[in-house]
Amino acid sequence: PLKFEEVEEKTKQLVYVSATPGPYEIEHTDKMVEQIIRPTGLLDPKIEVRPTENQIDDLLSEIQTRVERNERVLVTTLTKKMSKDLTTYMKEAGIKVNYLHSEIKTLERIEIIRDLRMGTYDVIVGINLLREGIDIPEVSLVVILDADKEGFLRSNRSLIQTIGRA
Repeated sequence: PLKFEEVEEKTKQLVYVSATPGPYEIEHTDKMVEQIIRPTGLLDPKIEVRPTENQIDDLLSEIQTRVERNERVLVTTLTKKMSKDLTTYMKEAGIKVNYLHSEIKTLERIEIIRDLRMGTYDVIVGINLLREGIDIPEVSLVVILDADKEGFLRSNRSLIQTIGRA
């Protein structure tokens, strides 16, 4: 196989396709075309920034609204402990919720996502929830708790990828 540099030398023209082009693609592109309509046919989600005060009560209210409409919710937190604690709290509040984390094997992750789509769960909580490459049409709300905090998966590109799951 060719090395990356060898491929670059041998190619005259390339088309880069990405929902969130990185620095390399931007640097090597003369023109950019923005696709207004997502390939799924879904509209881009509305982005809201809300205060951290009473954020859990606000979240539970939003989840209830989605459950009444038979829609699903993804919630991302900064730490594994926050995700576990929030999942426990939601279960105690009667919400059909599961926690997705790095120790869950691929096949089990697929089952959990399928169960979300089928309505076994209304909410999945985690740290790095499906950042890239999969759309779940049933999800109408993606909540990123502490999105303003610096840390893993809080770059502009990562946040856009996470938002794009709805």
